[in-house]
Amino acid sequence: MRALIPGMGTALLVAAAASFVADTYGGPVMLLALLIGIALNFLSEGDKVEAGIRFTSKSVLKFGVALLGLRIAASDVVALGGSTVIVLLIAMAITILAGITIVSLQGHGRIFGILIGGATAICGASAALAISSVLPDKPGKQQQTIFTVVAVTSLSTIAMVTYPVFANLIGFDDRMTGIFLGATIHDVAQVVGSGYAVSELAGDTATIVKLFRVAMLLPVVFLVSLLFRERGGGGSKRRLPIPLFALGFVAMVTVNSLGLVPGVLREPLVSMSRWCLVSAVAAIGLTTSIKDMLTIGGTAIYAAIATTVVLLMTVMSLLYFIGG
Repeated sequence: MRALIPGMGTALLVAAAASFVADTYGGPVMLLALLIGIALNFLSEGDKVEAGIRFTSKSVLKFGVALLGLRIAASDVVALGGSTVIVLLIAMAITILAGITIVSLQGHGRIFGILIGGATAICGASAALAISSVLPDKPGKQQQTIFTVVAVTSLSTIAMVTYPVFANLIGFDDRMTGIFLGATIHDVAQVVGSGYAVSELAGDTATIVKLFRVAMLLPVVFLVSLLFRERGGGGSKRRLPIPLFALGFVAMVTVNSLGLVPGVLREPLVSMSRWCLVSAVAAIGLTTSIKDMLTIGGTAIYAAIATTVVLLMTVMSLLYFIGG
């Protein structure tokens, strides 16, 4: 712990600064933590903080993802209805495949496509971090993860402002608007903000739809982990294909569904999850230089935009289909 505290403290300080700016002036806290971390990249060069920053970017991240399960209950999924669930599953599958295809056509590796597609389809920055944690540590993976977090968070912020106007223009009622927003905007915070800006019904519906997408993080992480375990083979990688933090996620969903976590305890744990994720993003930012980011190439932003458009058009088409 003595070796970890300086680095963990540095990441937490960056996370606190980002939270202060977000709460005071507005803006996505994940993106702010990332940008502040990158700006303070020189702090990660010392031997005293290296171990703690690395621990925060990996282990603290996984703990935060596991606690995300406390946001979800089985009753939320039942309340959506079968047709909405089918729309979400189809749209998410198409989006992930689109991410892989588009990135491959640009000459980038499949890992980057999985990151872009998964983050867009599921829950933005949190999904990118969770998926990245089970991908093999190949050169450029961390830079691709950072790029994905920046891209999906930025696009999610734009969507938060524009999508409610778009839903109104195409004639969706409040419930359909909530489904539309929850199914297409990447990050939870932006979904909540855009939904309740329309109405209470739209906000409640959007939040439930979004939490279902968050719940899909488990099967996607499992499949990605299994895919690269089978392809990688060898030694220490031969273990349970389900990561431990994914099992923790399932456990949290289960206890929350059964009502075993009292509200007085649940809220602090959900808050802890947020702090873990923001600190992990800050830690990743601290170890990333702008020079390394530029090696990804400018065309990558088109992949993020194209994947977002695929999700938008797929959801809109399916909603029109089920809506008659």
